Amino acid sequence: MELFRIKRDIPFMSYGKVTTAISLLTFIVAVFFLFTKGLNLSVEFTGGTVMEVQYTQSANLPDVRSRVERLGLGEPSVQSLGTSRDVLIRLPNKPGITSAQLSNQVMTSLKADGAQLELRKVEFVGPSVGAELVEHGLTAVIVVCIGIMLYLALRFEWRFAVAAIIANMHDVVIILGCFAFFQWEFSLTVLAGVLAVLGYSVNESVVVFDRIRENFRKPSMRTKTVAEVIDNAITATMSRTIITHGSTEAMVLSMLVFGGPALHGFAIALTIGIVFGIYSSVLVASPIALALGVTREHMVKPPKPKQEAVV
Repeated sequence: MELFRIKRDIPFMSYGKVTTAISLLTFIVAVFFLFTKGLNLSVEFTGGTVMEVQYTQSANLPDVRSRVERLGLGEPSVQSLGTSRDVLIRLPNKPGITSAQLSNQVMTSLKADGAQLELRKVEFVGPSVGAELVEHGLTAVIVVCIGIMLYLALRFEWRFAVAAIIANMHDVVIILGCFAFFQWEFSLTVLAGVLAVLGYSVNESVVVFDRIRENFRKPSMRTKTVAEVIDNAITATMSRTIITHGSTEAMVLSMLVFGGPALHGFAIALTIGIVFGIYSSVLVASPIALALGVTREHMVKPPKPKQEAVV
């Protein structure tokens, strides 16, 4: 399916050095903010108090969140838990205040206007649990990256695998840099969004690489240079890219606007990741593959000479 057909190939590779330089600059800026400001880790990573409360009627989550925020106990996380009457509240650690004292303050605030609710459970999440989650999160990212490289190396060629993983890690670092710069809360849902972006970006890279391989096999492309073959492949997939990413971005933006605080971080991570994923798959991965010296011989194996039968 195509919205439009571009008759003349766009010379993307002629701008390869410029786009790669821009990507390198944004990467360095993102790393700078990560080291200087750091991530604003949520309760899942840093430890804190987790409360489960149950209302007799449907809970008004914005009102609950507003009441908890007015206590000045840090940035809380308030979300529905299973049913509309059950609410999960996460609070960061406060020096000199126990979990019991925190829960009492929260319950007093929530019952101020005569609301009927019951405290079902209070738990303290220690920093050791948060450190374990950080370790598991990093392990998940590393395993995903290794899997992507192996898949691309086996399906295409190692130069494409290296180019794709550099482009994908560029997307991840940009997302983390944005969260560090704006000090948005980095939670488990955001980590899930980052992992989703990795898979999403590699899908676009595979589409472009597959078209490049097809072009190398076409007789009409044998007189073309490698850069021209790549330009033709990217131009041919432009319509598909606009349809796919446009519809996905529309869904993610609606989730960002209407999904509420529980999905806010996840939607932001996906919004940033999809935008930079398109950019990196087209204007970063392909120029890097070209710079690594990919040729037609790497993608198309020469036919084996036939052995003459011995009489």
